[in-house]
Amino acid sequence: MKSLIRMEELINKVADLLGWLASSLFLLLVLNVFYNVVMRYLFNQVSIGSQELEWHLFSAVFLLGIPYALKTGGHVRIDIFYERQTDKSQAIIDLLGCLFLLLPFSFLIFFYGLGFTQEAYQLGESSGDPGGLSHRWIIKA
Repeated sequence: MKSLIRMEELINKVADLLGWLASSLFLLLVLNVFYNVVMRYLFNQVSIGSQELEWHLFSAVFLLGIPYALKTGGHVRIDIFYERQTDKSQAIIDLLGCLFLLLPFSFLIFFYGLGFTQEAYQLGESSGDPGGLSHRWIIKA
């Protein structure tokens, strides 16, 4: 029983750390978007690398924020049905959703994403646009 509690505490700490990281990256994303808007509309300057950084940061925020959203109950559900259930029924729904939807989907993304990441790394893939970001394998990972 103690080992399960320790494992839960570790998972919660990792989720909190990832939530903090996602929120920090979100602030960087907001600053980057602000910079792009100011540069485009006030100075008529466009940075393709900075624009590509937006979707890199957005992807990282989204993916790193998922564990924290699951921990705090901030993820999307069909609340019309969910909120009417007892606490025990809600816990069972959450558990079954993680076991039969989230974990298999995560495994498939990981399994099939390895090849894309490895290929991008081996080819030294970078943006096809001039001035774009290099090391595309990082975002694919």
